[in-house]
Amino acid sequence: MHSCDFFSRPPKEFPATGHLTHEYLWGPDMFKTLTALSKRARLACGLAMLAAAAPATPSAETLDLADYRGKIVIVDFWASWCVPCRRSFPWLNEMQAKYADQGLVVVGVNMDAEAGEADAFLKEFPADFRIVTDPGGTLAKQFDVIAMPSSYVLNGDGDIVARHLGFKVKKQDEYEAAIRNALATLKGN
Repeated sequence: MHSCDFFSRPPKEFPATGHLTHEYLWGPDMFKTLTALSKRARLACGLAMLAAAAPATPSAETLDLADYRGKIVIVDFWASWCVPCRRSFPWLNEMQAKYADQGLVVVGVNMDAEAGEADAFLKEFPADFRIVTDPGGTLAKQFDVIAMPSSYVLNGDGDIVARHLGFKVKKQDEYEAAIRNALATLKGN
């Protein structure tokens, strides 16, 4: 599990317990903890967690964390067995294509234990965005994922500004509005 150095001591708002365990830190009090951290620290740690979850690929490609600074990031947790994920992938591809030039980055986080299941899904529902794997659920626990798919929109400062659980076609306009609102906060948009 990746840990950020600022997690080794509790923020001032928490009782002095010596250490925050990952269960305490990323359990029900996750958003309280994230709020207590500086915006820059949240973005740095969130991106570091994504990098830690990234698998080695044949090309040894890794996430370039510098690419995410000042961008709007959608972190989308999905699995091959998830029926709503089949509907969300074409929409995520569309959002990536539509808003990439304005600073949007989509990162799909696969939760399947078997890589072959994810590969089969991606053959049927290709992703035009970055995919990382999290078969052990480490990153999912850190984001407190409770449904498939679960999407988190992070603004340029690393704040979680929107979250939606599941994917409903009739709410696509609402989801896109959250992306546009986040993009509007970026300098130059």
